[in-house]
Amino acid sequence: MRVSEVYKRPGPAFSFEFFPPKTEKGLARLYATIEHLAELRPAFVSVTYGAGGSTRDLTVETASHIRNKIGLEAVAHLTCLGHTQDELTQILSQLRDEGVENVLALRGDVPNNHVPIPESFKHANELIGFIKQGHDTCIGAACYPEGHIDSLDPQADLEFVVKKVEAGADFLITQLFFDNAAYFRFVADARAHGVRVPIVPGLMPITSVSQVERFTQMCGTSIPLELRQKLDKVKDDEQAVMAVGIEWAMDQGRELLAGGAPGVHFFTINRSLATRIVCRGLMRW
Repeated sequence: MRVSEVYKRPGPAFSFEFFPPKTEKGLARLYATIEHLAELRPAFVSVTYGAGGSTRDLTVETASHIRNKIGLEAVAHLTCLGHTQDELTQILSQLRDEGVENVLALRGDVPNNHVPIPESFKHANELIGFIKQGHDTCIGAACYPEGHIDSLDPQADLEFVVKKVEAGADFLITQLFFDNAAYFRFVADARAHGVRVPIVPGLMPITSVSQVERFTQMCGTSIPLELRQKLDKVKDDEQAVMAVGIEWAMDQGRELLAGGAPGVHFFTINRSLATRIVCRGLMRW
């Protein structure tokens, strides 16, 4: 099923994101985690793509397993940085052969010591246009409620989102955020600029203080003062941190859905417990 059709159905859609481990043991553990979450019947499961295509084969393999062995709809992330157009065509053909008809088209993180390839695309909207012209694939794209970390101008960042949609993106998934005001403000600005595709909020239930600090520094996301104060009080208690993270994500999800969000996309960090609790709570809400 094309993910764009999911958001035309009544009711919110819940989805999960995982990254492909580098070992067979890790992969087996990941599949067990996904099967554990499968009973929640997510709308789809997405699989990330390493910087510079470093997980190319694993991403295809994992997406195929999710689609054909576990029986959930899969979305394979695909980055253009470091790939020629011929390589992109080959990857897209592999995915279609495996029955994976949804991709999340991204520029991709810039690897250390990156050497540009003359035939590669430099921006996600170029990749999206390329896919749209030659492949029967549903295309998702990323957006950034607090701005992309490489962008110094929020207006220019929003214009890139518009370009992605104009190029053919069927839906958007946001970077993780912890302040819902940023999401609602971004959606209002995007709609004012003619963006009409679903804009799906991405949430990450916090399970580790050090981990969330690392992630927010990497992607430029802010931690609200209230949340930071709550985490500081319990930072040495793993279970208490998880409880704070679950409560915050639950409150976020309820407010987002009440405000018209089409669903919630969970960044799971390959773990199931916190995501499972929050997702089930939102389903019952």
